[in-house]
Amino acid sequence: MERKIIKTADGSVTIHLPEWDEQYHSKHGAVQEAQHVFIKMGLHHFLKQSPKPQISILEIGFGTGLNAFITFLEAQNLPLQFDYTGVEAYPVTSEEIAALNYAEMLSAGSQDWALQKMHNCPWGQPVEISDNFKLKKLQKKFDEITIKDEFEIIYFDAFGARVQPELWTEEIFEIMYSALKEGGILVTYSAKGSVRRALQKVGFIVERLPGPPGKREMLRATKN
Repeated sequence: MERKIIKTADGSVTIHLPEWDEQYHSKHGAVQEAQHVFIKMGLHHFLKQSPKPQISILEIGFGTGLNAFITFLEAQNLPLQFDYTGVEAYPVTSEEIAALNYAEMLSAGSQDWALQKMHNCPWGQPVEISDNFKLKKLQKKFDEITIKDEFEIIYFDAFGARVQPELWTEEIFEIMYSALKEGGILVTYSAKGSVRRALQKVGFIVERLPGPPGKREMLRATKN
């Protein structure tokens, strides 16, 4: 499938799929969306509610590495150990990686090496990106995840239900529920009623929250 690098409204880039008319991130701002949905409503919320010395995060849709990179930048200011697992069935290419401007947009040019290391490190084994941030990338489809009771947070950043409805089903969310520890949370940019109902059906307590720029609402789901 054809993929094109495009600039979003906040100046950061993303990958556009013309055939689906779908992007890896919001066209209203890739960096803004990641910071709001996954960092503010996910990471910051969880740490405020449940401060811990170590935290495990699962990202569904590693993609360009933007969410992992922003989380890495956050980690540098926190006295925590981060274990980050990113799942991606179709990794981005070296040409696409070279076109990413996230370090520049985040005023973190001196940390661009970390994003490059994330993309260049081998799949299937944990790699220390820094003293307190370990990354493990898994190249597999989401329904192939078998991890149980391991994560505090899930960043659910799959392509939208309009183009890939099979990624937003009860079956997928049952896998997510099993992967989380008790009290863990799943955050996603989606606010579709069908997604909220599927999350509730497998046992999550679901909140509607203000969305990122260009989107009215998003969802946060908690495992009891």
